[in-house]
Amino acid sequence: MRSSCARVPDAAPTRPECRAADRPDGARQSASDPDPSSGTPAALEVALVKTSSLGDVIHALPVVSDILTALPAARVDWVVEEPFAELPALHPGVATIHRVALRRWRKAPLSAATRAEWSRFRAGFRVRRYDLILDLQGLLKSAFLALQGRGPRAGFDRASAREPLAALLYQRRFRVDQKQHAIHALRSLAAQALGYRVEGLPRFALAPPPLAGLAQMPGGALAPGSIVLLHMTARPEKQWPVERWRALAQRLDSAGRDFVVPWGNDAERARAEAIAGGLPRARVPQRLSLGQCATLLAHARAVVGLDTGLTHLAAAFERPLVFMVPDTPRWPRFRAEPFWLPQMASFGRAGTMPDVDEVWSALAQLDAVG
Repeated sequence: MRSSCARVPDAAPTRPECRAADRPDGARQSASDPDPSSGTPAALEVALVKTSSLGDVIHALPVVSDILTALPAARVDWVVEEPFAELPALHPGVATIHRVALRRWRKAPLSAATRAEWSRFRAGFRVRRYDLILDLQGLLKSAFLALQGRGPRAGFDRASAREPLAALLYQRRFRVDQKQHAIHALRSLAAQALGYRVEGLPRFALAPPPLAGLAQMPGGALAPGSIVLLHMTARPEKQWPVERWRALAQRLDSAGRDFVVPWGNDAERARAEAIAGGLPRARVPQRLSLGQCATLLAHARAVVGLDTGLTHLAAAFERPLVFMVPDTPRWPRFRAEPFWLPQMASFGRAGTMPDVDEVWSALAQLDAVG
């Protein structure tokens, strides 16, 4: 596995280190604010705030690897929405996960239950005084959550934050080019805030869930080494026609390959059944939790997926991937493509989606249907 940080030459045996980075143009900091990048303590304590959504939380995971490569004795905690809390838990470098439920709390903000849960979150978040609380989200809600902790706060500057007013709640602000893949932007922000230089491909370093979990899936065991078809996507313009999914499923079945077609809502379940119905090698499981999806993907032979959070999770586990997303001015593919994957076939660069023969050929080249 390649290091994400530059190796510094030394006469003595060395380990990968990160060089102190020059402050890029546009990075601003008040002279009176604490700066953990100056004279950084060996046991730096950092809290990351990245609450949602599925793909966004996944894209923030390499930041943990970068921090621990640059500062091996650091402690990294994470603030996240409860539906996505299983994601940072996959990274062995995350020490404590502080769960919030803003989406649920908004429905009854003044209820006794909401107030009690908020108080528990805030008390737990304030147990430690952090050397840095880094907001990777750039929203008012995430900046407000960062404000609940103890320690100096940092984040995107007004020109970089998705909601510019969020920058007013940080003591240290940094300019980041947002016209790049989200992983590049997040790694850049953390490197500026903590004073190291990031180089190389992102490293997710996730711990795969135990293989035994496949035998405990709702509705029955799923076969290890299955091919997973991730047909789900929130936007119709990113969908692959169901008749092509069906044709691909028929080829997998004829080739004797086990495959799984998961789903997350009623419409997706109907599509999954249309794709897999009547095929002996197909499994349409009951609705899986995020953790169960992680188990399925971590042990998949290969994945065929659209631009959806679970596809990015498969890429984080470095599974062989056929990735399909049409490149359009509104949704440029550079913001989504898993560029770090050594085994990936990518379609949609010309704004058009592949035919079944192209996907089958890609799976063959990935040694998934030989």
